[in-house]
Amino acid sequence: MHRRIAIAIAATLVAAPLAALPSPVQADEEVGDPALSLRLPPKTIAYTYGKPDRRTEVPIPVGLRTGDDPFEIWANRPSYDERIKVVWHGPDGNVELPAGSMKTFAGLKDFLRVDVKSLKTGKTISKWRDVCLNSWETQRNRPDAPATTPYPYDCAPNPYTLGSVQGIQEGWTSSVLGYNSPLHLVRGKYDVTVTMAPKFAQAFGLDPADVTGTTRVVVKKGDDGEYPEEPQPVGKRGADPRPNAKAPTGPQATDAEALEGPVPDLRSLPAWGIGVSGNGNNLTFAATVWNAGDSPLVVDGFRVEGEDEMDAYQYFFDADGNQTGYQEVGHFHWDAKPTHQHWHFKDFARYTLLREDMTQVVRSRKEAFCLANTDFVDATVPSAAWRQQNDDLGTSCGEENSQSIREVLSAGWGDTYAQFRAGQAFRLNGLPNGVYYIEVRANPNGRLIEANTNDNVALRKIILGGKPGARTVEVPQIGIIKEPDDLYGE
Repeated sequence: MHRRIAIAIAATLVAAPLAALPSPVQADEEVGDPALSLRLPPKTIAYTYGKPDRRTEVPIPVGLRTGDDPFEIWANRPSYDERIKVVWHGPDGNVELPAGSMKTFAGLKDFLRVDVKSLKTGKTISKWRDVCLNSWETQRNRPDAPATTPYPYDCAPNPYTLGSVQGIQEGWTSSVLGYNSPLHLVRGKYDVTVTMAPKFAQAFGLDPADVTGTTRVVVKKGDDGEYPEEPQPVGKRGADPRPNAKAPTGPQATDAEALEGPVPDLRSLPAWGIGVSGNGNNLTFAATVWNAGDSPLVVDGFRVEGEDEMDAYQYFFDADGNQTGYQEVGHFHWDAKPTHQHWHFKDFARYTLLREDMTQVVRSRKEAFCLANTDFVDATVPSAAWRQQNDDLGTSCGEENSQSIREVLSAGWGDTYAQFRAGQAFRLNGLPNGVYYIEVRANPNGRLIEANTNDNVALRKIILGGKPGARTVEVPQIGIIKEPDDLYGE
């Protein structure tokens, strides 16, 4: 392990009204630990294989370290027609960051500048990097730092996210860049300088001249007989995480008071990632249903003897998280298709293709789901579960011989089903060209108990064209949202 050096950043913690930018601290002022420190190792070594001019990925382990207070940023999009509003929750009040600080919820736009100087040619190349303060790689800096961190593991990948929280716990370091944003270098030696963008340094009350660090990068020839395993980006979201967890605790008597406390609120996002399948005859899409309520949606299943069915119960909790009761809400069934192989709850969502006059044309065969937290949709709603753990309120999609399961959609989280899941697409055979709508409907049969059923439906306009075997689809943009080329911008 290389010894790391800390580069202190001078900071002022004077109060600042919303949208005001505090001035850098003067030399004779007394300050505590800086709001953030930038940390780089003194040297980074990487290996390349093959020809000398072959580029290799070089992850630079850049760390952001907090001082005496947590460092926390909240972001919200009031509507899909408006820009994201970004606010730093500083120790002396809120500071609104400059417009354009976040173009998407993937992180802070152009937060760090990376200057790469080749010692061989003397040429310097500069690159701007977006940064998500949340990270799977976080660690404590000192023994008196809090034992745990409440902040999420990563940033929201869904293009229709509504709110996010980024943060670094007091006395902790968050690793940014690294494998998520590597340099691509040929064999040689380089001096790499990393600098926080002046507009962010000023907003945080930091001296831009001090928010910088340098590391020597050496890219060497590797042993061609031993190729290393391809490094995997830390914290990068897979196509469809369906984690295992503990089994449910079992039924508990239901009473009227159990339904009067916090409850979930299921809502749908517009269908996205829309296209036509390779055979030209199927409309493909991704769909997200999320929980905007003040309680997790918890559905337990208990096996019916001798059947591939489970009776499903929704569980309820008080404001302190204590289980207060349950209600029967339907069934689970075992889905044996290769892209599923787990237990599905039947009454979570429904996908329908509608004509322009809102009459039904096609209903998706995908009508059952393993509930799981796959996308953070709004981390700023009350009771949002920022940092998910694999505990007794985690999802278990189960195995074929499971006797009971628990499936959960936490407050603030969405469950996205991408197109590779069997049965989701709409068949286009025989449909005339024209305007249609993809309807995503949560809780279609009204069996789940939730705060509001008037916000369960989202519609997405599409325009079908082409001819049989070569259909086309035009998808009008929603507001100012620009969807990535693939589902998660990967």
